Amino acid sequence: MAKTVLLKAEIRERTGSKAVRKVRREGRIPAIVYGHKQTPVAISLDAHSFVEGLHHGRRLMDVQIDKKKGKMIVKDLQYDYLGKNIIHADLMRVDITEAIKVTVPIELKGAVTAKGTHEGGIIEEHADHLEIECRVADIPENIVVLVKDIGVGDSLHASDITLPEGMKLLSSPETLLVTCQLVAAAKTTEQVEEEMPAAPEVITEAKKPEEEDNKVSEGKK
Repeated sequence: MAKTVLLKAEIRERTGSKAVRKVRREGRIPAIVYGHKQTPVAISLDAHSFVEGLHHGRRLMDVQIDKKKGKMIVKDLQYDYLGKNIIHADLMRVDITEAIKVTVPIELKGAVTAKGTHEGGIIEEHADHLEIECRVADIPENIVVLVKDIGVGDSLHASDITLPEGMKLLSSPETLLVTCQLVAAAKTTEQVEEEMPAAPEVITEAKKPEEEDNKVSEGKK
């Protein structure tokens, strides 16, 4: 079962932009709680505790509102214009027995010692997450992708990943996850110039003798 973190929420009586700025100045993150056919509730969470939980891969959280605790999952996060600080969060009420759709990060294993790295290649990651469906109680912190046997020219797609029992892949099976390509050797300036196509030679039509004589005659007039 996914690990959880306990957060104590405060109900926000005011939800205007001015009130939201005040909440952030107090070191809290404004959020909204919805789901299970209950009325959405505007709350605020301690920014440090919430962010720390996210950094440790916590997706499922126990949130206490007015002494009532419930399990919630982080459904959406909004960041500032720099993409650095969280300025708003959407939390959805869940039951640990229900199945939900979640986005789970991918963790590569064996990239440093992969077969292809001994063949002059480099492992390249093309996707860092997969969307799956599973029970709330079974939400994984990450999906491990083993790449130690990948050689130069090989690739892995979402369809190549074996998910734990009870989990269903929702991302496209054709989603490219990992490739192993040869490391391109750096080229010198001379090599680049040698590979460049030569400039086409400009050929001018030779003038006939009589044309030259006519020009001389015209000059004497």
